[in-house]
Formats: sequence, C-alpha cells, structure tokens
Amino acid sequence: MTDAVIEVDGLNVARNGRRVIEDATFTVGRGAYMGVVGPNGGGKTTLLQAVLGIIPHDSGSIRILGRPMEEFDEWSRLAWVSQHSISFDERFPINVRELVGLGRINRGNLAKPLKKEDWAKVDEVLGFMGISELAERRVGHLSGGQKQRVFVAKAIVRDPEVLILDEPVAGVDAEAQEMFYMKLSDLNGREGTTIVIVSHDLAAVFCRMSDVMCVNRRVYTSPISPDADPNEVLQKAYGEHFHFVFHEHTCEGFFEDV
Repeated sequence: MTDAVIEVDGLNVARNGRRVIEDATFTVGRGAYMGVVGPNGGGKTTLLQAVLGIIPHDSGSIRILGRPMEEFDEWSRLAWVSQHSISFDERFPINVRELVGLGRINRGNLAKPLKKEDWAKVDEVLGFMGISELAERRVGHLSGGQKQRVFVAKAIVRDPEVLILDEPVAGVDAEAQEMFYMKLSDLNGREGTTIVIVSHDLAAVFCRMSDVMCVNRRVYTSPISPDADPNEVLQKAYGEHFHFVFHEHTCEGFFEDV
C-alpha cells in the first residue's frame, strides 16, 4: 500500500454527553481489506459515522483521500452500506435490477434516464455478486443474505475507491456469510477496492483480511500476517482474558475466554 485513503489523528467523539471514541489515531492504506472488531457498544459504528461526517466529532482531524474531511466533496468515490440498509418497506414496488441501478444516479444525471452503459454496468455487477437470477425479483421478497448482496451491488456499481460496511452479514446464515466475504475478497483483489468492514466473525477477519482494527472507545490497528500474534491487538479491546487461536494452513479460527 503506497498511500492512505483515510487518515485520522486524535479523534474524539461523544454521544449523549458520553465519550464514545477517545484519541483515535489510525490510517487506512489504499487497497487494504480491514476488519473492524470489538465488543458491542465499543463505538465501531460511531467511529465510522464520524469518519464519514455522518455525525460530528468533538476534536481531532480526519483526511479523506488526501483532503481534510471538511473540504472533501467527492463522496461518490466512497460507498457506505449501513447495518440498517436492508430495513425498508418490503411492499415498495422495486426489483433488484432497478434498485442496483439507483447506484448509478449522481448529480450529473439526476432525473435523467440511465444510459445503455449504465445498465450494462448494473448487469455486470449483478453477475459479479452472483445475483443475476434475482434481477427481476421484488427486493422485498428476498432473503436477508440476498438483500445484503443487492445493497452491496448498489454500492459498488459506481466503482467506488473505498467501500465501508457496517455489520453487513448480521443475522445471515453461515453459508451466506462465507459467500459474502468471498465476494468482498474478490472485489478487493480484482479491483483493488479498499474495504473497511465491521464484523463479529474473527475467523473471517484473520483468514481473509489484510488488517484489523479493534475498537473499544480506544482504537488499535494491526496488519494481519502469519507471524503476527492476533492477541496483542485483540486483548487491548476485549481484555486480557481473551485469547484467539489462528490456524495458518487450514484457515480456521476459534476464540476462547480463559
């Protein structure tokens, strides 16, 4: 990784009068596939929302793609999928292809019909995400795992440089989760898309991703490699009682409290 897409220095964020993120300093390098982990209530969602300017921060600096966040105006270069993205009125009459097509709309073509090349890109992304057969299905009729892939397709159809996802596989069965993480690995490897994803699946993080960020009010980051000890960074967020065991060759992980 030769440069940074996100640079955070001394970030402090409070919500409802309580400090949620304290003195966070970290960098997300271009091309990283970073897993964001930590205990419930530790501030993972708050951190990402502050970095994207969705909620205000109290102090500290944030740079996005080399520019201060306050001056950054090229948000189409980033895509955000929140943990509530699939929560909508299931009776709304829109099919998968139409929903993904909405991702091609920007300030330049607002209120204009999509062009042939836009629909070609939609079909390409549907194929990449393995949901071409769902193109004409009503979104409200899909399973949770299918909806997640649809909303990621909507996010990546405009070819963002950075994709940020907040618990996109919550409530999805294990098989669908594995397929989802494989698709993100393909996207990261094929397109070089920088991916930051909140996940509770530590095995997936340490098997598939290049970096880990642990958030529990404080923020700790570490590259992932066969030589690195995951516990050095994980215990800072989860506590010294926490141990994660990683098997290099079988790519299986489990964790235990002792």
